[in-house]
Amino acid sequence: MRFGVTILPEHSWSVAEPMWREADAMGFDHAWTFDHITWGGLPESPWFAAVPTLAAAAAVTSRVRLGTFVSSPNNHHPVQFLREVLALDDISGGRFILGIGTGGDIDSRITGEDLPLKDRVARFHEFTHLLDRLLSEERVTAAGRFYGARDVLTAPGPVRPGLPLVIAANGPRSIALAVDKGEGWMTYGGSAETDDEWWALVTTLSHRVDEALAAAGRERHTLTRYLNIDSAPTFSLSSVAAFEDAVGRAAELGFTDVITHWPRAEEPFRGSRDTLEAVVTDVLPRWR
Repeated sequence: MRFGVTILPEHSWSVAEPMWREADAMGFDHAWTFDHITWGGLPESPWFAAVPTLAAAAAVTSRVRLGTFVSSPNNHHPVQFLREVLALDDISGGRFILGIGTGGDIDSRITGEDLPLKDRVARFHEFTHLLDRLLSEERVTAAGRFYGARDVLTAPGPVRPGLPLVIAANGPRSIALAVDKGEGWMTYGGSAETDDEWWALVTTLSHRVDEALAAAGRERHTLTRYLNIDSAPTFSLSSVAAFEDAVGRAAELGFTDVITHWPRAEEPFRGSRDTLEAVVTDVLPRWR
């Protein structure tokens, strides 16, 4: 099992920098930040952009991989985003993980769009296919329903397949897309009232991925699986026991990676530094 931690981009850099340094020193395998214009969990909070945050994090870390959790068409055009991805991959020394997804409802509305969910999913699929081409080919021309690219020179690319693409997906079409284009699949499971209900959702999604892999003729071990264990009603770092229970359940379902969140003084993700340190010291070594 590999372990990740998400640091919300809510703090000024003078406050956030020590967190990123500590995530690196603590031995987390990957560290992430949310790529939203506004996040529904903290709609009134100060909020900073993901790309410059990760560039700064790359400059003060040396080992931990760094990822977007997740980037979407809500605030990125594939051609423009190509340049930011190339910069992050370069600045981080090849430690960048590109997490992408359809994106949230608030970000979709906040820019004045009024696309129904079906169209937003279609846009995400087009976004993914074009971005994959831009990261894999030396020159790209494309014309689609949502995006176009005219003779785009991708230098200093191409960077794929060296740069991992992790696709967040819950629906059947997007899970098939993750199996087709991604090195990894990511899920938050869904919304539930109890932990058992949430784990039932995760179990169903894990089985869907197995079915999609079989249908595509792809070996199970070739797709990394990331689970946001903090989408369950119980915050994983509420106690050491809660964290280890979540890791055990994720492992049983075939997840290769779990992601928690840096504990905050208040909800969401309210927890203590002592619990984080105990998990790092006692739990992570036993599950690696």
